[in-house]
Amino acid sequence: MATRDSRSVDDAPVELPPAIPLDVSQPTRLSWALGSRTLEDEETRLRSRWEDTETPWRLSIFRATDATVIIKVCTPVGRERFYGAAEADLESAVSALEAAPTWRRAE
Repeated sequence: MATRDSRSVDDAPVELPPAIPLDVSQPTRLSWALGSRTLEDEETRLRSRWEDTETPWRLSIFRATDATVIIKVCTPVGRERFYGAAEADLESAVSALEAAPTWRRAE
């Protein structure tokens, strides 16, 4: 009988890429299809856009529901990654982003 480790890859904690100074508690990684479709919803609203002044990393934060935000990360090679997070966890995380020396709010 074959045995399997009880901890699978899917159980690994999700983290934003190290280049992103946004510390959000327990983010959820979304597929590209789900993330991009959620942003197209007419009730989803852009909260803020950010860019790194020294590298091509960018991120946008969208309000998806009263309690949920979607974080869209654009990598230096143009890939888009999507993460879901609780709205309540975002305020302190954005303060850290504002304090980061190379990140600024994009117009």
